[in-house]
Amino acid sequence: MTGREDFDEGERNDLAPGERSKSARDPVRGISGLVIGLILAAVLTAASFLISTGSAHIWAPAIPVALVALAVGQMGVHLVFFLHLTTGPDNTNNALALAFGVLVVILLIGGSLWIMHHLNASMMPAWQP
Repeated sequence: MTGREDFDEGERNDLAPGERSKSARDPVRGISGLVIGLILAAVLTAASFLISTGSAHIWAPAIPVALVALAVGQMGVHLVFFLHLTTGPDNTNNALALAFGVLVVILLIGGSLWIMHHLNASMMPAWQP
């Protein structure tokens, strides 16, 4: 035993979290996933344009709800197919970073709206002669 066998075994097991082993890297499978994601994203985008232009003949009060649902679906497609966010144990940090980012955005937008509402309520009424 020259020690080279131990080095090769250690090299195979030395992977960063979320990194696939060299034997699992299949270019065809990776490209097919990207193409599926591209098709789904294009379909969701086209559906959003159809709904927003009124060509889909959807009940008018349901248009914002449909657009929000399509936007959430679009975000899901991007997260899964392009950012490769999965529920695996190696993606826990990515999921937590995404959740923290969403929390920060919600706090920033919600806090800004809350402050603007209270500033508007505290304004003096407009003077009318």
